[in-house]
Amino acid sequence: MAIKTTDLNARLFGKADKRRATNVTEAQTAARDKAAVIELAVAGEETVAFELIKINADDVSTKTTVFAENAREQAFLNEHALADILSTLKDRGQQYPAVGRWLDDGRIEVLDGSRRRMSCILAHKDFLIYVAKGINTEHAKFLSDVANAHKPLSLYERGKEMQHLLDSGKVADQKELARYCQCSEALVSGALKAASLPMELLMAYPSVGELGRPTIVKLHRVFFGLAPEQQKNMIQELSSDKTALWKTINAQGISRITREVTVKLEEMGDALQPKAVVEKPSSQELIKGKVSYTRDGDKLQLRLKKMSDRQVSDILAYLNDYLK
Repeated sequence: MAIKTTDLNARLFGKADKRRATNVTEAQTAARDKAAVIELAVAGEETVAFELIKINADDVSTKTTVFAENAREQAFLNEHALADILSTLKDRGQQYPAVGRWLDDGRIEVLDGSRRRMSCILAHKDFLIYVAKGINTEHAKFLSDVANAHKPLSLYERGKEMQHLLDSGKVADQKELARYCQCSEALVSGALKAASLPMELLMAYPSVGELGRPTIVKLHRVFFGLAPEQQKNMIQELSSDKTALWKTINAQGISRITREVTVKLEEMGDALQPKAVVEKPSSQELIKGKVSYTRDGDKLQLRLKKMSDRQVSDILAYLNDYLK
């Protein structure tokens, strides 16, 4: 039987000096103690010993990597996306160790704690991680998926997982996907739209996790309203400058910056759209100097000159009778 998230957290962080935590308070206390070794029955199966390792700030980016099947998109982890933990980490250092496994090349693969890892890199702080040997891919995926329950995934990240379920045949359609994921069909639709957007478009924002369905739907309409060549031009325009679009916005607050980025992307999409050339229908002369007309689809406009009162009356009477 799979281990519950709460029990997993207690076991991961709750065994100081070989003591097993049985509740949240004990787990938090043990985490602060930074136990040298913890033991965990991964996915309710074999017990594995995890050793606490400290990696110097200068070596975090080179001596660690993130599990390839981690649902969290690492490219989105910047100072805005990590604001909830970055300020505390800068002041007090890392409070709770991450969890990982040893790789054959001597590096450590982070299974739980990719946000803490990137925060340590940005803040130039030492990285604490519990590491074990002999963790297979299935168990690594289990640890990674449980960890993502702590911080909700973005719509893009959820959409990637949903698309994988569709592609693998695990679910047949969006309706079944909504039941499987225990969410609304509207959320499924929004998440799949997000997952279909190019990374360059999403990375124009300070924090992809802040993008809700209305913004995603708008971006989807803007991008997929372009022809393939125009889409390519839009991506190239976003990629040509090494500075992310959100960094060029003169505004304060993540919500305001997000709104401004959306406006900029809409303007970019409009500029790339080819301007439709509408040919105005030309006037045709019927009786030189007296009658001309313009035909526009099912509309007909007559221009009559030098008309007597009787002629006007007769023509209007004829039209009235003919078009009844």
